[in-house]
Amino acid sequence: MTSATDLLHELATRKAMARLLPVLAIAYFMSYVDRTNVALAKTALEADIGLSAAAYGLGAGLFFVSYALLEVPSNLVLYRIGARLWITRIAVTWGAVSAAMMFVQNELSFYILRVLLGAAEAGLFPAMMYMVTLWFSQKHRGMVVGLIYTAPCIAIFIGSPLGGALMELDGFGGLHGWQWMFLVEGIITILVGVLVWFLLPGRPADAGWLTKDEAAVLTARAVGHDAPSRTHLRGNLRFAFGRPVVIVLAAIYFINQAISSGIGFNFPALVQSLGIQSPFLIGVVAGGGGIAGLAGVLFFPWLQRRIGREIALIGVCAGAGLLILVTFILSTSVGLSVTLIYVANFFALGTLPLFWVVAMSRMSGLMAAAGLAFINMIGIVGGFVGPFVYGLIESATGSLLAPYYTISVASLVGLALVPLLGLIIRREKERERTGPQPGEASLQTPA
Repeated sequence: MTSATDLLHELATRKAMARLLPVLAIAYFMSYVDRTNVALAKTALEADIGLSAAAYGLGAGLFFVSYALLEVPSNLVLYRIGARLWITRIAVTWGAVSAAMMFVQNELSFYILRVLLGAAEAGLFPAMMYMVTLWFSQKHRGMVVGLIYTAPCIAIFIGSPLGGALMELDGFGGLHGWQWMFLVEGIITILVGVLVWFLLPGRPADAGWLTKDEAAVLTARAVGHDAPSRTHLRGNLRFAFGRPVVIVLAAIYFINQAISSGIGFNFPALVQSLGIQSPFLIGVVAGGGGIAGLAGVLFFPWLQRRIGREIALIGVCAGAGLLILVTFILSTSVGLSVTLIYVANFFALGTLPLFWVVAMSRMSGLMAAAGLAFINMIGIVGGFVGPFVYGLIESATGSLLAPYYTISVASLVGLALVPLLGLIIRREKERERTGPQPGEASLQTPA
């Protein structure tokens, strides 16, 4: 039987979703547009400033290096000063740097601005995931994270054609098309930062549109009662970053991001190699993968709410991704190859809400701020490795297909890690139920 408190919680959750998710989604939308618009500029940068494939791959990946190094410090600052101020700062600074990409003149300036862009944007995604742990119960997190992930899917679908259309301004005002793209999209991001400042409360208690009872029930239900935590980072570094469950989650995310970034940053060039020359049409075809990704991030959280079994569903996505990659390598049909990339997006993006639901279920409080940022940091390193290795293999072989052999091997390793993750979580929960063994520290006891 549904209690009055349950009804109040459902009402408050719907309010929170309606108010928070549009703001978070538009910020994430622009982060994805500003992060990946460089893929649309790849060919133009090669022609206009002589950027080689290897240099492009390094520059595309350098974003993820500075992003990764500052992930944990950024989220720890957010934990102290609040999401509203910190996410606003992130959006304004990364928008300014994104606009400054219009001044790229050579490989060195390309590298420097990509590093600065990563530093400016560091912490955005784990900040949003941390906010989910403050506002939403474990029951609702899969759906909430899935809705947040609609933003990059829409960014792929809309952002790529938009960027392609801006690049059609080539020569207008004496600027290259890629300069217009960076300038306009950077300015929009700065405006999004202003929007965040006015519309995003950090915690339920700060939201004027919630009653006191609604804020209280959201806060109470968001606490993960079975999520082990600590109240101080000092002395608990191994707990925050060295637990087996955290390490395996980070490894899985590393592989996912390496594969997704390696393919994503080079997909427009692959499309162009198939004979499509118009920047706008390249953007349309490349953006088509966003539709499949959108379907994935909506379908899998829906399925998870009905059957549970997040880890099994993650395994299904990993297995399907491997099968698709092998088929892609063997394909000789242009239409089939593009379709397979679209289907791969369905599983690669669809698995991410499930992944973060599992991660958030095993940490809370300060440990969530630190642990989620750490996992994302490792994944972002994968985002560097993917494009860089892709570029090296492409340059060495002269083939756009050759990198997919390495990607397939990485996918196989990721699939093998999924059952290991399930085993580790079962053992951790068992230790929580039975108490620590002799010589073992309890996961639940605060330090």
